[in-house]
Amino acid sequence: MYTLYAAPGACSRVPLIALEEAQAPFDLHLIRFLKGAHKQPDYLALNPKGKVPCLVSPDGPVTENIAIALYLASRHSGLLPEADTPYAEAMIAADLAFCAATLHPIVSRMRVPMFMAEGAEAIASVKAKSIEAMHPMASVVEAKLGENEWWYGAQWSIMDAYIYWVSFRITGAGFPADAYPLWLAHTERMDARPAVRRALNKESMMQQTLEAEGLAPRMG
Repeated sequence: MYTLYAAPGACSRVPLIALEEAQAPFDLHLIRFLKGAHKQPDYLALNPKGKVPCLVSPDGPVTENIAIALYLASRHSGLLPEADTPYAEAMIAADLAFCAATLHPIVSRMRVPMFMAEGAEAIASVKAKSIEAMHPMASVVEAKLGENEWWYGAQWSIMDAYIYWVSFRITGAGFPADAYPLWLAHTERMDARPAVRRALNKESMMQQTLEAEGLAPRMG
């Protein structure tokens, strides 16, 4: 049994989808950011960084999507390809890092530029620069998906969940997602997966809870 600390729309969607794909038993715990739940001592004891996701596992809490993905894949087959050499392991880690360390920061600057700058002109500049920075990275994703149905070919993986979340976040943020049709087609394939539908339904229920409590943040 796991417990996943998450918030709707956040990158906690990645392990949420992974848990659904693995059909692993888990509890979902909603973090109410506007209520400061991420700063409370009980949560900081699990994740001192005060962010989501945090996966409480039988071995203890695991934070950061790269670590969570590798941990879940070590316990459940089919979440990442089998790596039979140190180089293969490094390439999988590099792919996950591409999402976490390259794509994710660009997404943050695109969606919430007001967290990075003050003043209308500076905020607009941050957003424009993030859109500019996303284009070559989107081309990397497009080229990869031009070769395969999924990131690793015929096998679905957590990488597909991660680039799916990135696609969700850049859609409607001023980025011309339709310029990358293979990534859009990948998103449609993800939308059709039963595990993804279950994950999105759980997120929808979390969002409804936040709205009912007056704690739904305004999306950037």
